[in-house]
Amino acid sequence: MNNLENNEQILRGKRIKYIRENELHMNKTQLAKEIGVSSQFLGLVEEGRGNLVYRSIKKLRDISGHSADYILYGLDDNAINKTKQLLNNYNDEEIEKAISILKDIAIFIKN
Repeated sequence: MNNLENNEQILRGKRIKYIRENELHMNKTQLAKEIGVSSQFLGLVEEGRGNLVYRSIKKLRDISGHSADYILYGLDDNAINKTKQLLNNYNDEEIEKAISILKDIAIFIKN
């Protein structure tokens, strides 16, 4: 594993620990049981020395309300949630028209 991957793994572990302690208010044993791993393995993940499998990430996503992008990479999921809320006010046709307009704007800006 190279330094970049190692740093990402450490940061991911810190995010998971933060979510567990500060948002879910769970101990390692409680969260480990919820996501289907041992508390010892969850400890390794939080220390940046292990990775969760897809199934466990999906369960953590469902429990925490965070996107997998946030859990894995630290990408801001507030923008995703706000966008989903805004898009609920429009039908598919209106959304497709807006996307087309955004594409035209992007092309205009590039040129």
